[in-house]
Amino acid sequence: MYPPSYEEFSQRDWDDETVEGTLSFALVGLGGFTREWVVPAIDGSEYAETTCVVSGDSEKAQEVAETADADVSLTYEEFENGVDSDAYDAVYIATPNATHLDLTEAAAEHEKHVLCEKPMEISADRSRQMVDRCEEEGVSLMIAYRIHFEPAMRWVRDLLSSGEIGDPVHVRGSMSQPIFEMIGPDPDQWRLNPELSGGAALIDLGIYPLNTTRFLLDADPVAADGRSRSPTDGFESVDEHVAFTVEFENGVLGSYTASQNAAISSHLHVTTTDGEIRIEPAFFGDVDVSITDGERRTTVTFEEANAIRAEFDYFASRVLNDRPLEPDGEHGLVDMEAIESIYESDDVLEPI
Repeated sequence: MYPPSYEEFSQRDWDDETVEGTLSFALVGLGGFTREWVVPAIDGSEYAETTCVVSGDSEKAQEVAETADADVSLTYEEFENGVDSDAYDAVYIATPNATHLDLTEAAAEHEKHVLCEKPMEISADRSRQMVDRCEEEGVSLMIAYRIHFEPAMRWVRDLLSSGEIGDPVHVRGSMSQPIFEMIGPDPDQWRLNPELSGGAALIDLGIYPLNTTRFLLDADPVAADGRSRSPTDGFESVDEHVAFTVEFENGVLGSYTASQNAAISSHLHVTTTDGEIRIEPAFFGDVDVSITDGERRTTVTFEEANAIRAEFDYFASRVLNDRPLEPDGEHGLVDMEAIESIYESDDVLEPI
């Protein structure tokens, strides 16, 4: 079998220290993802606990507080004003993208660490302000790229780093979903409002193959180009479908597609000088990793892991032990700069 052994990545390979106590969280934004995935993940966590929930709907906040066994429920205004801020140590933000900056600044002002959902914000400038404010207040800022905690991805990253199947040359990736079936049929939703979302296919879904490539290669983009189209009613102001290419600092080329109005699909294929790694599906469910190396072909199936729970435990362990963490705000900022470049290239019809 290829080194490193994939069995070790079925465990939490990053969990190599003694952690005392737990980190208490305020969950800011109580949409379906938070209620259905994050609350149960924290409930099963070793190092994190939910002590506060925040929503614009006070009735919803009280209901989720009961489910999460949280002592405090707040409105957004109460949260920003620091009401009951002694009830939590850190903040998890899962609200419309354009609200992340204000909520992060409020958390930092009250000296709370921040775990913020991706995409980081709607622009690189607003993302930079998030980084700067957290640095000024001396609090940690991490972007919630759960794929970094998927055992399959961590194994592939080590396999590529080992050089066992040569050097990466080209990466192809895709992520798509039918948003009106997956999220809701109403076109009047924040994901299709550019002032709240910053875009649709690219910023919400294209970020998956883009960021995962960065993680696997440990390399950042240096140039990008993209084209989008939006032929369907409801997508007049945002990108419905997108195709984009990226050049990375190590010379690897990436080709990607994303759609908010297509069948559920995701994959990531890495072609190397000696073979190929195919990850499919790449971003949800059980993951098959197929490796072709000369005449050998090996497939390893990773059962769906609770990457969200691992993400919270990792963040909590690093904060409790006062250690650096990743992916931090600077990492998220690189994605936002690349996304802006792709949108700009689509506007001017030239590579950026």
